[in-house]
Amino acid sequence: MTYEQAKASWQASHPPAHYLSVADLNPRTAQIVLELAHAMKRATHSGQELFRFACPVALALIFEKPSLRTRVTLEVGLYQMGAHGVYLTQSDIQMGKREAVMDIARNLGRWVQGVIARVFLHTALEELARFSDVPVINALSDREHPCQALADLMTIQERKGTQPLTLVWVGDGNNVCHSFTLLAALLGHRVRVATPEGYAPHEAILNQAQAFAAQSGGSVELLHDPRAAVADADVVYTDVWVSMGFETEREARLRKFLPYQVNEELLRLAKPDAIVLHCLPARRGEEITDAVLDDAQSAVWDQAENRLHTQKALIALMLG
Repeated sequence: MTYEQAKASWQASHPPAHYLSVADLNPRTAQIVLELAHAMKRATHSGQELFRFACPVALALIFEKPSLRTRVTLEVGLYQMGAHGVYLTQSDIQMGKREAVMDIARNLGRWVQGVIARVFLHTALEELARFSDVPVINALSDREHPCQALADLMTIQERKGTQPLTLVWVGDGNNVCHSFTLLAALLGHRVRVATPEGYAPHEAILNQAQAFAAQSGGSVELLHDPRAAVADADVVYTDVWVSMGFETEREARLRKFLPYQVNEELLRLAKPDAIVLHCLPARRGEEITDAVLDDAQSAVWDQAENRLHTQKALIALMLG
């Protein structure tokens, strides 16, 4: 796929003005991003770039929360495409404190061609988008991590193809789980989510994912038995049990989540060629063991790399 082909298909497929949630995509626009990301990865690995901006482009990168993968992949990706990222921390702009979110959005829209924000509250993203004249992309909020989900599904397609698979989430029903479940359901996969009681994904997210699955031919199932969930799985995905902002719950969470550790015993219940995903950073020895994370079945490092290519594809389509 060339960029021109992808862009033409994108424009004809009801593309979103902003990307705050996986639900902003439809099955066709989601697949276009993934197809272009695969092509961009092949080009980059051959020492070429499939797309570069024809005129100067700058994006505001708002980071209320720190990050390794999100910041580096965004800044490197923008550099590779001939664009510039302006990195803004909470101490720089104090969004919602020093200045109203709506006023920040109005200012940034006069200076940059896009806004990518990693924030605490999803409502802040919604307000940025409401008052912004340029595209706003969610680089993480308390509700979703939709850029991560694109990298997750790209990695699955690389390893397993595009046919419907059984994808299992094990652990906390958090923001990463939300986006992964939504995108997997949108693309027709069978999704099982295994969490302890009281840590399931938000009911509204599950309902939305089940609605997507009903249209795509997939399914979404909530379980509380990790062993039953992982049985015959093609993909097993986990994340930290104690995300940023939940440190005070650490001890209670460790006790409740211990049966949900992705270890060699649990993985043996999946298909022999199953792959393991983790969005990182990992707490080795907690939600996942070293033996699994560093094993040949782990696709974690490809998954981390694919943040670069999927974000480049998304930005090129939305701003190109």
